Amino acid sequence: QVQLVESGGGLVQAGGSLRLSCAASGRSFSNYFMAWLRQAPGMEREFVQGISGSGDRTYYADSVKGRFTISRDNAKNTVYLEMNSLKPEDAAVYYCAAGPDLGRIPRQYTYWGQGTQVTVSS
Repeated sequence: QVQLVESGGGLVQAGGSLRLSCAASGRSFSNYFMAWLRQAPGMEREFVQGISGSGDRTYYADSVKGRFTISRDNAKNTVYLEMNSLKPEDAAVYYCAAGPDLGRIPRQYTYWGQGTQVTVSS
């Protein structure tokens, strides 16, 4: 069992930056592929970025390429999402998720956080 708690969301102007954190409790954090997914109102939840258990492989959605960076600190059981050059279309609830391997589909993830709201003003 893994519990995930996100933090760091908030209101930011377009072009600004935010750093999201996801603290995990439970065993074997480094065994899990971790990802950030987001869901805007009226839209389906979508994959944003993911990182392998050891941190040596990362994956991203084209929409955030060059702007967002995922990282993890297995000693702290924490995964991060650094978001730069934010756009109004990045506004969504951002979820941290854990699963056995890379998945670009939400149902491929086993554990979920409660989400943190990111609002981007234009």
